[in-house]
Amino acid sequence: MMAEVNGSTANASEGVSRLWGGKGSVNSMEDEDGDFVNSMPSTRRGKPPRSLSMMRHCSSTAWLNDSDGMTSFRSPVTEKSGEFLPVFRSGSCSEKGPKQYMEDEHICVDNLNEHMGWSMDVPSPSAFYGVFDGHNGIDAAAFIKTNLLKFIVDDSNFPLGIKKAVKSAFAKADLAFANAKCLDSSSGTTALTALILGRTLVIANAGDSRAVLGKRGRAVELSKDHKPNCSSERMRIEKMGGVIYDGYLNGQLSVARAIGDWHIKGSKGSKGPLSSEPELEELVLTEEDEFLIIGCDGLWDVMSSQCAVTMVRGELMKHNNPERCSRALVKEALQRNTCDNLTVLIICFSCDPPLKIEIPKSCKRRSISVEGLDVLKGVLNGM
Repeated sequence: MMAEVNGSTANASEGVSRLWGGKGSVNSMEDEDGDFVNSMPSTRRGKPPRSLSMMRHCSSTAWLNDSDGMTSFRSPVTEKSGEFLPVFRSGSCSEKGPKQYMEDEHICVDNLNEHMGWSMDVPSPSAFYGVFDGHNGIDAAAFIKTNLLKFIVDDSNFPLGIKKAVKSAFAKADLAFANAKCLDSSSGTTALTALILGRTLVIANAGDSRAVLGKRGRAVELSKDHKPNCSSERMRIEKMGGVIYDGYLNGQLSVARAIGDWHIKGSKGSKGPLSSEPELEELVLTEEDEFLIIGCDGLWDVMSSQCAVTMVRGELMKHNNPERCSRALVKEALQRNTCDNLTVLIICFSCDPPLKIEIPKSCKRRSISVEGLDVLKGVLNGM
C-alpha cells in the first residue's frame, strides 16, 4: 500500500496557498470565451489514472517540543476575558478502498489569515476545511477543491455575511465548472465545508458527506445526508419534476444534491431536481466542543456518528494526534467492509487532549423493602 504523509500546515492544505497567486496563479485561468477554468495537470482530467496513491495522510498538527519531548499548550482560553478561543489543528486520511479509482478530494487550512494574507478585518483565528466526494471522474471534485474557497472570500458578502457568501459561492462554483470546457461537465461531486472565523463555525453541505461535532463525548450531527429517499429531499425532487427509482434520482444518482452532473441538471440557469444549493448550519464554539469529524459517505455507511466520536475521543486521549485518529477511522471502516472511497478529516479545537469524563458516584445507599422483594420474586417466578 502506497502512503504519503505530510507534517506541515502548508502541505496539509495540499496547495491551497496557490489560490492567491494573482493573475498568474496556477490554479485557474480564463479560456478564450472568458470562462473560468481550472488549469489542472492532464493526469487529473477525466477518469483517474491507476497510478494514483492508494492512501493519503496529512497532518497540520503544530506541536511544541521541549526537553521532555512532545508537550501541549495551555487550554485555549484568553487570559484577559476568560473567553474560550479555539486553536485549530487537523489531520486527514484518504483511502481508495475497494473501488477501482480514487475520486475523493479534500482541503485542510488551519490558518486562513496566514495563507491569504488578509488586510481586511476578519475574526481570528480562522480556518477552512472541506471534503468533496466525486463521481463519474474526478474533474468536479478537483475543480471545487481548488476554487470554492476563492469564490467564498471573493463574494461581496464576505466576511460580514458568511452564510450568504458560502451559499453564493456554491452556485458560482457550480456554474463555473459547467463553463470549464476542458473538463467533463458530466462529472459531479458532493461538497461539505467548514468555515471557522473566530468562534463562529459555518457548515455547508450539498450531498451525503457528514460533519459531526464531538461535544464532551457526545456526537452532534451538524449536517443532513441528502439522499433521494429522505422525505424532505423526495418532496423537493418530485416538486421539480424529478423521479426516484430504487433510491436513485432519475434512476442515475444516489445523492439529491451535488455540484456538476450537468447532464442531469440540463440548461444553465434553470432549476431542476438535482440541486447544488447547500444546507447551512451555524454555531458558536464553546469549551465543550472538542473536535469535528468530516467524512464522506464511505465512513458513515458502516459507522454511526456516536461510534466515530467515541473512537476519536479515545484515540486523542491516548496520543492527541488528529492524523492518527483519521487513519484509525479509515482502518475501522475498511474492516467493516465499506464499499466506497474513504476520506476523513479530524479538526481539534484545542492543543490539549480531551479530559477524562468523571461520573460522580452516588453517596446514597439504595435498598429494596421486604415487600418489594416479594413482589419482584413473584414477577420472576411467573416468567
